[in-house]
Amino acid sequence: MINVTKTFLPPLEEYQTILKRAWDTGWMTNRGVLVKELETQLKSYLGVSHIIAMTNGTLPLQIAIKALNLKGEIITTPFSYVATTSSIVWEGCTPVFVDIHPEYLTIDETKIEAAITPNTSAILATHVFGNPCAIDAIELIAKKHNLKVIYDAAHCFGVTYKGQSVFNYGDVSTCSFHSTKLFHTGEGGALFCNDEDLLNALFYHHNFGHDGPLDFHGLGINAKISELQGAMGLAVLPYMKTILDARKKVVDYYLEAFINNYQIQLLKLRADIHWNYSYFPVMFKNETILLKVEQALKNNQINARRYFYPSLNTLPYVTSKDMKVSQSVASRILCLPLYVGLSKTDLKRIVQLIMDQIL
Repeated sequence: MINVTKTFLPPLEEYQTILKRAWDTGWMTNRGVLVKELETQLKSYLGVSHIIAMTNGTLPLQIAIKALNLKGEIITTPFSYVATTSSIVWEGCTPVFVDIHPEYLTIDETKIEAAITPNTSAILATHVFGNPCAIDAIELIAKKHNLKVIYDAAHCFGVTYKGQSVFNYGDVSTCSFHSTKLFHTGEGGALFCNDEDLLNALFYHHNFGHDGPLDFHGLGINAKISELQGAMGLAVLPYMKTILDARKKVVDYYLEAFINNYQIQLLKLRADIHWNYSYFPVMFKNETILLKVEQALKNNQINARRYFYPSLNTLPYVTSKDMKVSQSVASRILCLPLYVGLSKTDLKRIVQLIMDQIL
C-alpha cells in the first residue's frame, strides 16, 4: 500500500535514549527539560526568537484568537483544513470568507478590503501547502484598518520569505507538528509571536492561566506538550536534511513528469521563498477526471488525498456565499504520495496511472 504520506520515524533506540532522560526524572509533562530543549533547538533551526510548543496544531489557533481578544468577524480563507474555520467558530467569532487566488491557492489579497466591515477584528489566513500568502499586501491592509493578523502556517516548517522564517510574520503564526508533517512530535504544534506582552498572554492561556503554582493571570486551557512528544521532536530534528532532500527528489520527479502537461495544473510558488516540499498537489480539468484518477490509483493500492475538500464555506455550521475559485479548486485537486522512502519504481507507477486516465 502506498499512502499519501508516511510518518518519518527516527531509529527507535535514538528515541528511547532521549526518552530515558524523562524516565529517569519521572517528569512526563508540565514543561520538562525535553520540551524546553526542543523549543531551544527549534528557535535556532527556524531562526525565530520565541516559540511555545503545544500538544497539537489546532489549540494554537484557538489560543491566538482568545489572547488577541478577537470579537465579531474574522476574514479567512475557504481553502484550508477545517481547523482554520472551526477555531474561529469555536471561539465565538464569525468567519467571513474571501476567495482564493487561482494559482497560489492562498487568500486573494485583492478581495480582502471589500470584505471588511465595522465588525471585522482580524484576518486569519493560511499559507497553503507551505506556499505563503501575499504577506506584504496583507500587512498593509491590516495596518490600514487596524486589524490583527494570524497565519495558519501548519504546513510551513522551515519555509522562509525574504530570508526570514515565515513564522516571523503576522501578530501570531501557528504550526502543526502532526505525524503527517515533515517535522513532527507524533501529535503536536507550536505558536510563534514576537510581541513580548502578547507572548506572555499566549503562554498563560496555554497553561490553565497559571501565574506560578497558586496564582492565575486569567482564563486558560491545557495545551501543554508532553515529554514524550518532546523526545520525538528531538529525535526527528537532526534528520531534517535527510527528510528535505528525500522529499525534494520526489517533488522533482513529479515536476519533470507534469510540468508541461496542459491537462494538469500545478501549484504556483511565490517569489522570494524557500519552500519545504511539504505537499505535491495536482489540479485536473474537472472533478470527473479527478474521480477517475483517484479510483485508478485506489485500484492499484495507492491512496492520494482530496486535500483540501470540501471548500470550507460549504460547512454546515457557517453561513457564506459561493466562493467560486475555492469550490472549483477543491473539487478537482489531489495531493499525491510524498514521503521519505518513496521509490522511483513507485513514482513511475503513480505517474503512469495518472497519465493513462487523462490522455
